[in-house]
Amino acid sequence: MTRDLDSTPPNQLRQKHVSRRTFVRTLSLGLGTIATGSLLAACTERDDSAEPVAVDDDEAEDPDDQDTDDVVAETDDEPADDAERPELVVGVQGIPETLDPYQHLSNVGTRVTYSIFDHLLERQFRDGDPPGTGAEIGPMLAESWERIDDLTLELQLREDVLFHDGSTMTAEDVKFTFERSLFDTPEEMLDAEGYVNTISEIEIVDDFTVRFHTHEPDPVLEMRLTSWATWILPKDYYESVGIDEFALDPIGTGPYRFVEIQPDNHLILEAFDDYWGGRPPVSRVTFRVIPEVASRVAAISTGEVDIITNVPPDQVETLEDADGVDVQTVPLANVHMLRYNTYYPPLDDQTLRQAMNLAIDRELLVETLWGGMAEVPRGHQFPEYGDMYNEERPRPEYDPERARELVEESDYDGEPIVFRVSPFYYTNGLEAAQAVIEMWNEIGLNAEVEVRDNPYDEGPEAIMVTNWSNSSFVADPDGALWLRWGEDYPGTREFFWEPEDERFYELGAEARTTLDEEFRFDAYQTMLDIFEEEAPGTVLYIPHEIYGIREGVNWTPYSFYYMDLRAHNLSEE
Repeated sequence: MTRDLDSTPPNQLRQKHVSRRTFVRTLSLGLGTIATGSLLAACTERDDSAEPVAVDDDEAEDPDDQDTDDVVAETDDEPADDAERPELVVGVQGIPETLDPYQHLSNVGTRVTYSIFDHLLERQFRDGDPPGTGAEIGPMLAESWERIDDLTLELQLREDVLFHDGSTMTAEDVKFTFERSLFDTPEEMLDAEGYVNTISEIEIVDDFTVRFHTHEPDPVLEMRLTSWATWILPKDYYESVGIDEFALDPIGTGPYRFVEIQPDNHLILEAFDDYWGGRPPVSRVTFRVIPEVASRVAAISTGEVDIITNVPPDQVETLEDADGVDVQTVPLANVHMLRYNTYYPPLDDQTLRQAMNLAIDRELLVETLWGGMAEVPRGHQFPEYGDMYNEERPRPEYDPERARELVEESDYDGEPIVFRVSPFYYTNGLEAAQAVIEMWNEIGLNAEVEVRDNPYDEGPEAIMVTNWSNSSFVADPDGALWLRWGEDYPGTREFFWEPEDERFYELGAEARTTLDEEFRFDAYQTMLDIFEEEAPGTVLYIPHEIYGIREGVNWTPYSFYYMDLRAHNLSEE
């Protein structure tokens, strides 16, 4: 159930004689002053009356009774039994309601589905500098691959891969997985379809060889097969239970299999010891939902959980002072953004939207909310693009005087501009919204924050402004700017923005179907120009993701939201 948390006037925190710097810094310190004791007790108490969505282990342990011993690696040739393998408890701000990975292409969904499912190819994050940021491609369910021609990629599958029900993965499963997204696509999967619609056909050569044919040359096809919309699913099981049941009781090829989910409470996975990639290092993983930052910090400080996610910078010192806790950070290939509904007056006025963007002091947000642990990007792009990254593109401009002039030039007549925001989903999301509202009010707007557990509870069309994030799914502009703002993404096209300049869609479609790197670079720069001119939203900053980790847990976070708990990335120190 959604509840409205905004019980105080939206601008209660505003003070006429306090500087913006002081105001924003006050917001950033808010969570650090919350008492943790009672919140922790409320957060970790199980609701025994709640029925799990699905259970395939009648004697699943209560996650509150789990041991949180340090994670240990195997040291003998003989595998340890479950009594010797520890369990891992991860405190997260949220989990998806169901576990069909194609229906939950989200930060919280990807964090957990990476343990249940595998891709054909793997992005080798650990090999980057710093570790966790790598963009090279390696084998996963496919042990080798080659380009037959500009339109054909052939992959040789591993022959020792089992699904969690014991059945062998074959080319039939691969073909089924992609055809499910590409042809007669269910409404729930329209977002996923946009990731792979360069593919025209999946050809089975033999039981363990497949060929991907594309409509036109796809310059990032291999990287696309490492993306979060390409998990391989079991054809026979899926067809026997259907889309709804699969989402409640999923089967994959990953290192951990599904046991139980209680939305808003916990998700339990257990080790799949027949995993092709090696015996998982822990016997069980519990993702425990702890929405409040202070409660997550208290839980790891007392040893009740082993890892916590979504730590804001103002809590780093607290964690560093706690006994037995380490702090790890990784720069994300993810940008926090604002998203404007350009069909909702007065935001249908492009001049007004430009003014709103010019009014935002992004460097101040980085300094005060993130303590410098974020950076203002050079437009909607990421350094991991390599040759597709324009390091000379200017960062978004901050010019409040020009913003005031544009407000006067626009048709704005004092109407309320409502910024809907969740208090929990994004780290510093609420604090950033409150600060941005203050900046907008300073240029003459009548702006306010509306706090909702789910900002979309009345449908996207009811939203004026909300926060969002865009990730680099394939280490290329195709995997961020195009997939999140292009013609194939239904959320933008149907509810928020359709570019007036037709070149945006034309260039994006052509750039993903040519191997001409010079053309692709120029096309994406023109698209960025159009995006910034029409202003359907704006980038704020690229944050560093911060984790609290108990000593003895040797785990590397990645620049994407995947939480890799495989043996190569989780062991004792």
